[in-house]
This record gives sequence, structure tokens and C-alpha cells, in this order.
Amino acid sequence: MAPGSEIAGFRVLKELGTGAASFLYLVQDPRSKQIWALKHVRKETEKDQRFLDQTEVEYSVGIQLQHESIRRVERLIKNRRVLRVSEMFLLLELVDGIPLDKHPPETFLEAADIFTQVADGLLYMHSRGFVHADMKPNNVIVTDRGKAKIIDLGQSCGIGTIKERIQGTMDYIAPEQVHRRAITPSTDVYNLGATMYWCVTGRHIPTAMTERKGLGVAKDDHMIDKPIPPIEMKPNISQEFSDLIIDCVHPDPERRPTMEQVRNRLQVVHLRLESAERRANGLVPPGTG
Repeated sequence: MAPGSEIAGFRVLKELGTGAASFLYLVQDPRSKQIWALKHVRKETEKDQRFLDQTEVEYSVGIQLQHESIRRVERLIKNRRVLRVSEMFLLLELVDGIPLDKHPPETFLEAADIFTQVADGLLYMHSRGFVHADMKPNNVIVTDRGKAKIIDLGQSCGIGTIKERIQGTMDYIAPEQVHRRAITPSTDVYNLGATMYWCVTGRHIPTAMTERKGLGVAKDDHMIDKPIPPIEMKPNISQEFSDLIIDCVHPDPERRPTMEQVRNRLQVVHLRLESAERRANGLVPPGTG
């Protein structure tokens, strides 16, 4: 869609990106002059119906959430062809930043800050009865001021949902997602732990879903390889940060920390790293602060 053209009643300023069956545009409301992101999802074949379904889920969940660490969902517009929905337009808060998969945190202090914000947003989702269910680096955008935003609620669901098919991203997927067991807040803990692991080590954890000749092969929980603790690859990471990440990706949901515990432990990690940095910069005299 060329800049200056109109789509769903909005003026296109530029294209921001593309997906499997979608386009994301920077648009302006010609009446209010407000700037938004607009996701345009089209159904070309029957296989594309799932993208429309995910867009509807993103709207129905997102419209119920108001948190500074979750991208705001504003409005859903549907176009019909012969009485059937053929395309959707999802109006979203514009988040001007870079996803973590494109620009991971440069320091452990920055990582602790970002993931504290993410954990707080996920904890809020859980308090509203929802699980994100697809937490991964490209679903967290960080602005140039260090503000983290959770995006893409297309796989979100109510707490306790058992999905008919496997949904998730191979390198971050929890065992209960692979084996189609109940999706709970602990699922987000696992997904977040796998995200943190990649961001601080540059490697993916072993998950219950392995790829063999292009096919996904599910492993039983006891067959999942244990991830190497981050501290063994990054000796300068704190023991408590490394331990937290490993605790989050335990195959047994009952043995993972709660999201509130994750948020609180991240806050402690952040405070200690911040204090250490201030001491290193000579801003706090030794033995104080």
C-alpha cells in the first residue's frame, strides 16, 4: 500500500512490515490526526482462516487489557465478501522501538530491567484471566527509552485452556503446549524463561519439540535435555539471575516459580546489578547503598 493512500478509513504513512497473511502500516486518522499501527489481515485461501481467527483473538483479549507493558488494542474492522469475512483491520497502539530478536539487551542490567517490565505485564494478564502463550524475543518491543511492550496476542487464551492443536514457537514452547495439556500462567513463565535464556546466552534451550527433517517431533517431559546454566556460558552473569532462568524452564509446571515470584526475583537482580554498577562508577562509596 503506497504512502498517501487510504485503507479502512485511515491514511497510510508507510509500511512497517509483513507477516504470513498480514501487512502492518503506520497510519493516521484523518479526523483526529492521531497516529496508529494498523494490521491488515487477508484471507486468500481457506488455510488463511487461522490468521483471521488469531486477529479476532488478539482483539477480544487485547481490548480487555490496559497495562503500560502491553501494546494497546483499539479497534477491529471487518470486511465481508459474500457474507463471509475476507479481511480484517486491527488498530493498534504505535510502539516505536525494536524487538528483542533484532536487538537483544546489551547488558545484564538492561536485561533485568526489560524482563521485570515484561513479567509485570504478564502478571497483569494473568490477573485478568488470560495467558499470552507465545512469549518470545520478537514479541517484546523495546523503545529507545528502555520501555518494554508485549505484542501479538493472537495465541492468547483463557487460563486452563486446552488447545486442539499445538500452538507456540519451537524454541520457546513449553512441554504442556506440545502435549496439548492445560495452558496456565506457568506456561508464560516457561516461555519467558526460554526468551531470557536466548537473550543472555545467544542460544536456545532444548524444548519438547525438536525438528527432524522439517517435521516437529514431540519429546516426553523426561526426555527433554537439560539446558546448560547460563552462568556456565556467561561467567559474569549473577548466580541468582542464572538460577532464575533455569527455574523458569523446568519441564514440570508445578516446579516453576509463579510469575509474581519471577517479577520479584527480577526486581532484586536489577537492584543488585544497578547497585554494583553505581559502585563501579564511583557513585556509591564502598560499604554503603
